[in-house]
Amino acid sequence: MNYMSHYNNASELDKLTLGKTTNYTGQYNASLLQAVPRSLNRNELNITATTLPFFGEDVWYGYELSWLNQKGKPVVALAEFRFPCQSPNIVESKSFKLYLNSFNQSKFDSIASVENILQQDLSLIAGDSAKVTLYKVTNCQPLAIDTAEALCLDELDVEIEHYQLKPDLLQLSTTQSNAEVNEHLVSHLLKSNCLITNQPDWASIYISYQGQKIDHQSLLKYLISFRQHNEFHEQCVERIFCDIQKYCQPQALTVYARYTRRGGLDINPYRTTTKNKAPNARTLRQ
Repeated sequence: MNYMSHYNNASELDKLTLGKTTNYTGQYNASLLQAVPRSLNRNELNITATTLPFFGEDVWYGYELSWLNQKGKPVVALAEFRFPCQSPNIVESKSFKLYLNSFNQSKFDSIASVENILQQDLSLIAGDSAKVTLYKVTNCQPLAIDTAEALCLDELDVEIEHYQLKPDLLQLSTTQSNAEVNEHLVSHLLKSNCLITNQPDWASIYISYQGQKIDHQSLLKYLISFRQHNEFHEQCVERIFCDIQKYCQPQALTVYARYTRRGGLDINPYRTTTKNKAPNARTLRQ
């Protein structure tokens, strides 16, 4: 099956600066931001704005945000951006980087004014309320190293045959077919590729579920099958969530990917059957 068929010739993608030569500007410019409709991926997954099978958000961290105060002195900050998963658009990452760079030589009155401008601009492009929090680079608690306990799948001795997406690899355990479990799993082997540029995207993926036991080897093989798959971060996570729901039918499910940063941004999509917010804690690779 061609999982990219819904993207072919999409006019929304033709307009993006991603994959094209661009000039960097140091003067604030909100028009640099570009949107990608979530529907491009969700139509294929049979998800509509009124039938989301999950709650969640996309949490981004920015490490290269800087501007000038009114005396021309540079100010630096770490930024946390949260976008609700029900927003009609995702922010295209290259346009986001260009937009953040446009603050570099622009003067602002205070950190609060920068925070307000970011929140206003990002909410407009996402089509829903975004939340922005700026932190001093010496004190950013959300970026503490994650010590969450989860069973790592990566040492399983499996033979891999598929590096293109293959969701039917997912299976329930045959040894504990009737047992209900509550598991917290992680793999650091998730790799996919940018939909436009084909650049690799690396992530640690956390999967928590309650229900019949999922076969760990089949889950690891499935995650590795993303290795040559082209899709945006948010779309990969929603696909993983929907595939696990379809093939394993857990009673409760959370999928949380912590991607390594590129160009000063990391993206962390969080999808869950509960209304919890994404936890604050980075991984060692971030």
